Amino acid sequence: MFIGHFAVGLAAKRIAPRVSLGTLFAAAQLLDLVWPALVLLGLEKVRVDPGNTAFTPLDFVSYPWTHSLLMVLVWATGFALIYLARTGFSRGAWVVGALVLSHWVLDFVTHRPDLPLAPGAAKVGLGLWNSVPATVIVEGTLFVVGVYLCATGTRARNRTGRIAFRALVAFLVGIYVANMLGPPPPSARAIGVAGLAMWLFIPWAVWIDRNREPVHGPSRSAIATSPSS
Repeated sequence: MFIGHFAVGLAAKRIAPRVSLGTLFAAAQLLDLVWPALVLLGLEKVRVDPGNTAFTPLDFVSYPWTHSLLMVLVWATGFALIYLARTGFSRGAWVVGALVLSHWVLDFVTHRPDLPLAPGAAKVGLGLWNSVPATVIVEGTLFVVGVYLCATGTRARNRTGRIAFRALVAFLVGIYVANMLGPPPPSARAIGVAGLAMWLFIPWAVWIDRNREPVHGPSRSAIATSPSS
């Protein structure tokens, strides 16, 4: 799952408009933001295996610290508590914690049985990636809904707010199509290095957020005077 995780982050902006879109993206993608670093450090393992599933050539050999259900609950709780301590916004803390957990749920749907319930425990996965059409339909629908909810729940304050948001949507779709139709990555190291580039979406989302405002809910001035989100 790639754009599906971003879809959930975009949709959450409607639920918690006070929370920065950058924070929502960081929560929804937290596991995949940490995972590349652990791959490069040799603490988790992935290999290039064309045909592993119909949709992706990657074999996720071992990733218990980022993608086991037990550790995801730890990551979700930790992220939510840090957010709550920083902002005092309890609703936002629940939302970002749920977004971290949503990553595992979506991966459970798409992955073959390679997601451990805990380090060293049984592995699970429903295997949506075994069907390219089903994967595209499910993930594409999630993304369309997420974009719609964010686009209709916020409005651009200026030209930057319109263009930056549209560019983000187009760029995410472009990456998705390129990953689906392009050649397999050359090595696990290349996967790790490319994965670190995911961090760039966080400041991009923050930039968008500063140039858009909720259609309903707290005004931009109210958000600006509230604790940082």
